[in-house]
Amino acid sequence: MGNVGLLFVGAVLFMNGLLLLGKVDARSGAVFNLFVGALQVLTPTYLIFTANGDNTKILAASGIFLFGFTYLYVGIGLLIGLDTSGVGYYSLFVAVVALGYSYVSFHLFKDYPFGVIWLYWSFLWFLFFLLLGLKKESLTIYTGWVTAIEGWVTGVIPAGLLLSGYWKHPDETAIALGAFGVVVFAALWPLTRKSRQATSTAPPAGSVDAPT
Repeated sequence: MGNVGLLFVGAVLFMNGLLLLGKVDARSGAVFNLFVGALQVLTPTYLIFTANGDNTKILAASGIFLFGFTYLYVGIGLLIGLDTSGVGYYSLFVAVVALGYSYVSFHLFKDYPFGVIWLYWSFLWFLFFLLLGLKKESLTIYTGWVTAIEGWVTGVIPAGLLLSGYWKHPDETAIALGAFGVVVFAALWPLTRKSRQATSTAPPAGSVDAPT
């Protein structure tokens, strides 16, 4: 059940990346955030209620709420025009807590690929904090690309492999994920430099229309 939710996390991250890049209308993107946010709240609630007091299963399910609340917050905020500072500072909370889940994945679950994936999410939600909480609008294009790419790398592809039974070779997968993230996100920085400079010289936009 959690793997199905992961698939749609990938979809909403891809959608929101396109939203930040100006390819998706904010209000239409908001509706999909509400769909996935509801799924990501109902899924861990079900998993926790059926865990029969197993603390390991409860711990594994609990992290899903971090993202479910993000998408609900984003969807509602986009629809009614909320200032982004609230979701921005909530994203800082998620970024910090995600480091803890990464540690748990590495050291308790011995799930090295998801230890790396939690680091991906921590980095992305920290970008949301900078963009939405601190209003660093020059990061919009960079964050949009990182969001869209993470939708596939941390959501759609892992979910597809897990659902089809092809999620194998965890050590090699973790190394490949780590190397990919460092290389691609570092390369994106200079590639989006012109866009950041154009944003920084433009008149203030007032608010950024989306995260996650």
